[in-house]
Amino acid sequence: MSILDILQERGFIEAVTHEEELKEYLNSNKVTCYIGFDPTASSLHVGSLVCIMALAHMQRMGHRPIALVGGGTGLIGDPSGKTEMRKVITQEQIDENKDGIKRQLSRFLDFSDDKALLLDNGDWLKSLHYIPFLRDIGRHFSVNRMIKAESYKMRIESDEGLSFIEFNYMLLQAYDFMELSRQYGCMLQMGGSDQWGNIVAGIDLVRRTQQKSAFGITFPLITTSSGIKMGKTHKGAVWLDPERTTPYEYYQFWINTDDADVVRFLSLFTFLPLDEIQAVGELEGAQLNAAKAVLAFEATTIAHGREEALNAFESTVAMFGRPAIADSLLLSSTIPRQSGGDAKEDSLPSSTCEMSLLDSEQGLTAVDLFLIAGLAGSKGEARRLITQGGGYVNGQRVNSSDQKISSADVNGGEIILRAGKKKFHKIIMVK
Repeated sequence: MSILDILQERGFIEAVTHEEELKEYLNSNKVTCYIGFDPTASSLHVGSLVCIMALAHMQRMGHRPIALVGGGTGLIGDPSGKTEMRKVITQEQIDENKDGIKRQLSRFLDFSDDKALLLDNGDWLKSLHYIPFLRDIGRHFSVNRMIKAESYKMRIESDEGLSFIEFNYMLLQAYDFMELSRQYGCMLQMGGSDQWGNIVAGIDLVRRTQQKSAFGITFPLITTSSGIKMGKTHKGAVWLDPERTTPYEYYQFWINTDDADVVRFLSLFTFLPLDEIQAVGELEGAQLNAAKAVLAFEATTIAHGREEALNAFESTVAMFGRPAIADSLLLSSTIPRQSGGDAKEDSLPSSTCEMSLLDSEQGLTAVDLFLIAGLAGSKGEARRLITQGGGYVNGQRVNSSDQKISSADVNGGEIILRAGKKKFHKIIMVK
């Protein structure tokens, strides 16, 4: 099966250029492909995962992916898919963000021995001279055609309009494609559906300047079955940086997937075989919930490593019980299995606390609860535990030893505490 078949069957592809020629090119060559990533933050988020996973699939099939960080274009801002101008960021911010992005991508891609490349378009864009650029590159672009591109039309029709700086973005991205084709033999650009106009412009520039055929693939905007943009929650974006979204929170994001999205998300966001995934479409109830646990475990393993996935799994088990994951369900997954399943773990150490204490004027702090639970021998020890990032209430890291615990933190009449990775305690609230 070719890489194009894999991407199509798993739901990655929205559109391709020159489909038959692209199939032949991919089937007969070990190709270099690229996707651009905007360095406006020190972390990518779940909304970038389709692009990242596509690069990972390309590498697994023997091709060489390039992750291109927009150190040059990031100084301008991409108008694609935006209704307002992006905030301009400094070179220092871009450099810091680029380091964070590489750390995250290294979970998905193998950068050793040039099996994948992380490049910065600032390396060639920032040295461009304006007059030679207009003469050699700008002459290949039609303004009439550019303003018909969806990304430009959206901005032109907005209240803010399209700035001249942003108008240049298509030329610069096309120049990236030309430069990558020249330096690295990269003839395939991929990206979100909002990048179609920019990708086509790059293909045309490569053809005009190098007399070579280049190709493009775009991916659909992923939304949940309820129409919400992928990676958005009531708390904001779900980040790949564990300092912004903890591995436990990341696991919980996936395990709370809507029933209607499970098969699609398993196809897009895990490497499990498609024949195993398709069988999930027949499941419901507890069996479908078990499939969600596998999705959460596999997605967390890819993004944060198996140890963090196991910690998130065990924390979830301690609070909500062990899921009954049959040996035949998604059998390629390495998630811990216990076919019979357990009810909620009554063996978890527990103690009681009066509900009125939470709602009193004085209230209880996280330090108080860790003392009640015996997870710390003194208030000083509890404070050190929390300060060092080892204290959790209901799976959420406690940020301050003075953090107040209220009745809003009670789930099902209980509060689950965790000290470090493996010590749990259940506080049962009583009247």
